Amino acid sequence: MRVVSLVPSLTEAVAVTLPGLLVGATDWCTAPADLDVPRVGGSKYPDLDRVRALRPDLVLLNVEENRREDAEALSAAGVPVRVTYPRTVDAALTELADLLRDLGASGEPEWLTAARRAWADLPAPSVRHRAVVPVWRRPWVVLGADTFAGDVLRRLGVTNLYAGQPERYPRPSLDELRATGPDLVVLPDEPYRFTADDGPEAFPDVPCALLSGRHLTWYGPSLAEAPSVLAAQLADPVRRPGPEGVEGPVRSGPGRP
Repeated sequence: MRVVSLVPSLTEAVAVTLPGLLVGATDWCTAPADLDVPRVGGSKYPDLDRVRALRPDLVLLNVEENRREDAEALSAAGVPVRVTYPRTVDAALTELADLLRDLGASGEPEWLTAARRAWADLPAPSVRHRAVVPVWRRPWVVLGADTFAGDVLRRLGVTNLYAGQPERYPRPSLDELRATGPDLVVLPDEPYRFTADDGPEAFPDVPCALLSGRHLTWYGPSLAEAPSVLAAQLADPVRRPGPEGVEGPVRSGPGRP
């Protein structure tokens, strides 16, 4: 079977479990680091001619990573596609198991078994935080309802103050974000690359947890270590005093376009 993946986390899952199946991936598929396959552009705007030229038996897509029109164009060209859409940790584990089995895995890979165990054995949070979770700025975009990352954070003791909004990714103003009164701001490093110098200054005197976007948003081998990695980062926030309304520089992150 020849597989092209347009989803970074699925690229990693397939590459480490079934070496040799992948014949193409996006420019943003950064794991595993030694993956040596042709690149087909970004996950939002892949080069579909390049994808088709690789003669894939299957193209892997995701509702949030990829555009519907690309999935439809591939299907119309006779290219089989598989679209994933996990919105909880349990759903991600199930979808991964089903995908790998259907691709020919003889059994569940060790990393997936370890991920199941890590999340099943997760202790109940001793402290809960009321947080906002920006994933982009200019404009500010935050996690809203029914997202995979939101479920990850919920299990780690973070109550998302925008989880009750009808939109999955609301776009509040910075003043609106501050007015929610969070006791924690969660700033992942993808899709926007928030850092200690880019993000916390917008929330003066509010602790800001800088999280690994790969462990927060990817559903693949990183799920096995995500609970411990994210818990440690949530427990070690930074705080930046400063004048209200200060905006940091705009920088594109290492995540997908």
